[in-house]
Amino acid sequence: MDRALYAAATGMAAQQLNLDVLANDLANADVAGFKGSAASFTELAAPGEVGLGTVALGEHVVLAQGRLSKATGSFDMAIDGPGFFAVTGDRGERAYTRDGEFSRGADGKLRNALGYALDGVRIPNDAISATVAQDGTVSVTTTHGNAVVGRIPVAEFAAPEHLRSLGGTLFEATRASGAPRLVAAGGRGPHLRFGMLEESNVSIIEAMMSMLAAQRAYEADAKGVQAADEMLRIANNLQRG
Repeated sequence: MDRALYAAATGMAAQQLNLDVLANDLANADVAGFKGSAASFTELAAPGEVGLGTVALGEHVVLAQGRLSKATGSFDMAIDGPGFFAVTGDRGERAYTRDGEFSRGADGKLRNALGYALDGVRIPNDAISATVAQDGTVSVTTTHGNAVVGRIPVAEFAAPEHLRSLGGTLFEATRASGAPRLVAAGGRGPHLRFGMLEESNVSIIEAMMSMLAAQRAYEADAKGVQAADEMLRIANNLQRG
Protein backbone atom coordinates (compact mmCIF):
# COMPACT_ATOMS: atom_id res chain seq x y z
CA MET A 1 0.00 0.00 0.00
CA ASP A 2 2.95 2.32 0.69
CA ARG A 3 4.16 1.50 -2.81
CA ALA A 4 0.75 2.31 -4.29
CA LEU A 5 0.65 5.59 -2.39
CA TYR A 6 4.12 6.53 -3.59
CA ALA A 7 3.35 5.60 -7.20
CA ALA A 8 0.20 7.72 -7.24
CA ALA A 9 1.90 10.65 -5.48
CA THR A 10 4.82 10.72 -7.91
CA GLY A 11 2.33 10.54 -10.75
CA MET A 12 0.60 13.63 -9.37
CA ALA A 13 3.93 15.48 -9.15
CA ALA A 14 4.76 14.52 -12.74
CA GLN A 15 1.43 15.73 -14.07
CA GLN A 16 1.74 18.97 -12.11
CA LEU A 17 5.04 19.68 -13.88
CA ASN A 18 3.40 18.79 -17.19
CA LEU A 19 0.55 21.21 -16.47
CA ASP A 20 2.98 23.99 -15.52
CA VAL A 21 4.88 23.57 -18.80
CA LEU A 22 1.68 23.55 -20.86
CA ALA A 23 0.32 26.59 -19.03
CA ASN A 24 3.51 28.53 -19.78
CA ASP A 25 3.28 27.54 -23.45
CA LEU A 26 -0.32 28.74 -23.67
CA ALA A 27 0.52 32.01 -21.91
CA ASN A 28 3.15 32.74 -24.58
CA ALA A 29 1.31 31.36 -27.61
CA ASP A 30 0.96 34.86 -29.10
CA VAL A 31 4.57 35.95 -28.48
CA ALA A 32 6.66 36.26 -31.63
CA GLY A 33 9.57 33.82 -31.75
CA PHE A 34 8.48 31.92 -28.63
CA LYS A 35 9.41 28.24 -28.50
CA GLY A 36 7.25 25.79 -26.59
CA SER A 37 8.63 23.20 -24.19
CA ALA A 38 7.88 19.57 -23.39
CA ALA A 39 8.30 17.75 -20.09
CA SER A 40 9.97 14.33 -20.02
CA PHE A 41 9.38 11.51 -17.51
CA THR A 42 10.53 7.96 -16.91
CA GLU A 43 9.53 5.02 -14.77
CA LEU A 44 11.14 4.76 -11.35
CA ALA A 45 11.98 1.14 -10.58
CA ALA A 46 14.46 -0.87 -8.55
CA PRO A 47 16.43 -3.68 -10.25
CA GLY A 48 14.17 -6.70 -10.68
CA GLU A 49 11.16 -4.80 -9.31
CA VAL A 50 8.00 -3.56 -10.94
CA GLY A 51 7.58 0.18 -11.37
CA LEU A 52 7.68 2.17 -8.16
CA GLY A 53 6.46 5.45 -9.61
CA THR A 54 7.35 8.27 -11.99
CA VAL A 55 10.33 10.59 -11.98
CA ALA A 56 10.67 13.83 -13.97
CA LEU A 57 13.66 14.17 -16.28
CA GLY A 58 13.01 17.88 -16.74
CA GLU A 59 11.81 19.87 -19.70
CA HIS A 60 13.33 20.66 -23.06
CA VAL A 61 12.65 23.34 -25.64
CA VAL A 62 10.95 22.38 -28.91
CA LEU A 63 12.80 24.32 -31.61
CA ALA A 64 10.48 23.64 -34.54
CA GLN A 65 10.05 26.78 -36.62
CA GLY A 66 6.84 28.76 -36.28
CA ARG A 67 4.84 30.17 -39.18
CA LEU A 68 6.09 33.40 -40.74
CA SER A 69 3.57 36.21 -40.99
CA LYS A 70 3.51 39.80 -42.20
CA ALA A 71 4.72 42.34 -39.64
CA THR A 72 3.91 46.00 -39.17
CA GLY A 73 7.05 47.25 -37.42
CA SER A 74 9.64 49.23 -39.36
CA PHE A 75 12.48 46.89 -38.33
CA ASP A 76 10.71 43.56 -37.87
CA MET A 77 12.38 40.51 -39.38
CA ALA A 78 12.40 36.73 -39.10
CA ILE A 79 14.89 33.93 -39.60
CA ASP A 80 13.72 31.41 -42.17
CA GLY A 81 15.67 28.31 -41.22
CA PRO A 82 17.85 27.34 -38.24
CA GLY A 83 19.72 29.79 -36.07
CA PHE A 84 19.16 32.73 -33.75
CA PHE A 85 19.56 36.49 -33.62
CA ALA A 86 22.56 37.37 -31.44
CA VAL A 87 21.69 40.17 -28.99
CA THR A 88 23.56 41.95 -26.21
CA GLY A 89 22.21 43.46 -22.99
CA ASP A 90 23.24 46.77 -21.44
CA ARG A 91 25.72 44.96 -19.16
CA GLY A 92 27.31 43.08 -22.03
CA GLU A 93 25.44 39.84 -21.41
CA ARG A 94 25.00 37.73 -24.53
CA ALA A 95 21.73 36.10 -25.45
CA TYR A 96 20.06 34.51 -28.46
CA THR A 97 16.50 34.75 -29.70
CA ARG A 98 14.16 33.95 -32.56
CA ASP A 99 12.07 37.04 -31.82
CA GLY A 100 12.78 39.55 -34.60
CA GLU A 101 10.54 42.33 -33.32
CA PHE A 102 13.04 45.20 -33.13
CA SER A 103 12.79 48.97 -32.89
CA ARG A 104 15.42 51.68 -33.30
CA GLY A 105 16.76 53.24 -30.12
CA ALA A 106 18.13 56.74 -29.65
CA ASP A 107 21.65 55.36 -30.18
CA GLY A 108 20.70 53.84 -33.53
CA LYS A 109 20.85 50.27 -32.28
CA LEU A 110 17.99 47.89 -32.99
CA ARG A 111 16.60 46.66 -29.69
CA ASN A 112 13.94 44.18 -28.66
CA ALA A 113 11.26 44.77 -26.03
CA LEU A 114 13.71 43.80 -23.25
CA GLY A 115 16.32 46.32 -24.39
CA TYR A 116 18.76 43.79 -25.88
CA ALA A 117 20.60 45.21 -28.91
CA LEU A 118 20.90 43.29 -32.17
CA ASP A 119 24.48 42.54 -33.19
CA GLY A 120 25.87 43.71 -36.49
CA VAL A 121 23.98 46.91 -37.25
CA ARG A 122 23.44 50.52 -36.22
CA ILE A 123 20.93 52.74 -38.03
CA PRO A 124 22.11 56.36 -38.55
CA ASN A 125 19.92 59.14 -37.17
CA ASP A 126 19.29 60.64 -40.60
CA ALA A 127 17.98 57.36 -42.06
CA ILE A 128 14.63 57.78 -43.77
CA SER A 129 14.06 54.09 -44.40
CA ALA A 130 15.86 50.78 -44.03
CA THR A 131 15.74 47.36 -45.63
CA VAL A 132 17.35 44.03 -44.79
CA ALA A 133 18.28 41.64 -47.58
CA GLN A 134 17.94 37.88 -47.25
CA ASP A 135 21.68 37.62 -46.61
CA GLY A 136 21.40 40.05 -43.67
CA THR A 137 22.81 43.10 -45.46
CA VAL A 138 21.25 46.25 -44.00
CA SER A 139 20.76 49.18 -46.39
CA VAL A 140 19.40 52.59 -45.51
CA THR A 141 18.22 55.62 -47.40
CA THR A 142 19.37 58.90 -45.88
CA THR A 143 19.19 62.52 -46.87
CA HIS A 144 22.57 61.99 -48.55
CA GLY A 145 21.64 58.88 -50.52
CA ASN A 146 21.79 55.11 -50.06
CA ALA A 147 24.31 53.26 -47.89
CA VAL A 148 25.04 49.83 -46.44
CA VAL A 149 25.35 50.12 -42.65
CA GLY A 150 25.95 46.55 -41.55
CA ARG A 151 25.22 42.87 -41.93
CA ILE A 152 23.20 40.90 -39.42
CA PRO A 153 24.77 37.51 -38.59
CA VAL A 154 22.89 34.37 -37.62
CA ALA A 155 24.10 32.40 -34.59
CA GLU A 156 24.09 28.62 -34.95
CA PHE A 157 24.86 25.95 -32.35
CA ALA A 158 26.03 22.36 -32.59
CA ALA A 159 23.32 21.28 -30.11
CA PRO A 160 20.73 24.09 -29.86
CA GLU A 161 18.39 21.86 -27.86
CA HIS A 162 20.76 22.33 -24.91
CA LEU A 163 20.48 26.13 -24.83
CA ARG A 164 19.35 27.44 -21.46
CA SER A 165 16.13 29.43 -21.43
CA LEU A 166 16.34 32.85 -19.79
CA GLY A 167 12.58 33.23 -19.88
CA GLY A 168 10.37 34.44 -22.69
CA THR A 169 12.20 34.20 -26.01
CA LEU A 170 15.79 34.57 -24.78
CA PHE A 171 18.36 31.79 -24.50
CA GLU A 172 22.00 31.58 -23.45
CA ALA A 173 24.73 29.23 -24.56
CA THR A 174 25.80 26.31 -22.37
CA ARG A 175 28.68 23.87 -22.47
CA ALA A 176 26.28 21.25 -23.83
CA SER A 177 24.96 23.50 -26.60
CA GLY A 178 28.44 24.45 -27.73
CA ALA A 179 29.75 27.93 -28.49
CA PRO A 180 27.80 30.04 -30.99
CA ARG A 181 29.01 30.12 -34.55
CA LEU A 182 28.13 33.35 -36.34
CA VAL A 183 27.35 32.67 -39.98
CA ALA A 184 26.21 34.82 -42.88
CA ALA A 185 22.63 34.33 -43.94
CA GLY A 186 21.68 33.50 -47.51
CA GLY A 187 22.89 30.82 -49.87
CA ARG A 188 21.96 27.35 -48.67
CA GLY A 189 21.73 28.45 -45.06
CA PRO A 190 19.06 30.42 -43.21
CA HIS A 191 17.57 33.54 -44.80
CA LEU A 192 16.36 36.74 -43.18
CA ARG A 193 12.83 37.81 -44.07
CA PHE A 194 12.45 41.54 -43.61
CA GLY A 195 8.93 42.73 -42.79
CA MET A 196 8.00 39.30 -41.40
CA LEU A 197 7.82 37.82 -37.91
CA GLU A 198 8.03 34.21 -36.78
CA GLU A 199 4.98 33.24 -34.78
CA SER A 200 5.16 31.03 -31.71
CA ASN A 201 5.42 27.33 -32.55
CA VAL A 202 2.84 26.52 -29.85
CA SER A 203 -0.41 25.07 -31.20
CA ILE A 204 -3.15 26.32 -28.89
CA ILE A 205 -5.47 23.43 -29.77
CA GLU A 206 -2.83 20.76 -29.20
CA ALA A 207 -1.67 22.39 -25.95
CA MET A 208 -5.24 22.56 -24.61
CA MET A 209 -5.86 18.91 -25.51
CA SER A 210 -2.62 17.93 -23.77
CA MET A 211 -3.62 19.98 -20.74
CA LEU A 212 -6.99 18.23 -20.57
CA ALA A 213 -5.27 14.83 -20.70
CA ALA A 214 -2.81 15.90 -17.99
CA GLN A 215 -5.64 17.13 -15.76
CA ARG A 216 -7.45 13.80 -16.10
CA ALA A 217 -4.25 11.90 -15.31
CA TYR A 218 -3.70 14.12 -12.26
CA GLU A 219 -7.23 13.45 -11.04
CA ALA A 220 -6.76 9.70 -11.52
CA ASP A 221 -3.51 9.80 -9.51
CA ALA A 222 -5.24 11.85 -6.80
CA LYS A 223 -7.90 9.16 -6.50
CA GLY A 224 -5.11 6.60 -6.24
CA VAL A 225 -3.60 8.54 -3.33
CA GLN A 226 -6.99 8.67 -1.61
CA ALA A 227 -7.57 4.93 -2.14
CA ALA A 228 -4.11 4.00 -0.82
CA ASP A 229 -4.57 6.30 2.17
CA GLU A 230 -7.94 4.70 2.95
CA MET A 231 -6.44 1.20 2.77
CA LEU A 232 -3.66 2.24 5.14
CA ARG A 233 -6.25 3.63 7.56
CA ILE A 234 -8.26 0.38 7.45
CA ALA A 235 -5.10 -1.72 7.96
CA ASN A 236 -4.11 0.41 10.99
CA ASN A 237 -7.59 0.01 12.51
CA LEU A 238 -7.43 -3.78 12.04
CA GLN A 239 -4.08 -3.94 13.79
CA ARG A 240 -5.42 -1.95 16.71
CA GLY A 241 -8.51 -4.16 16.95
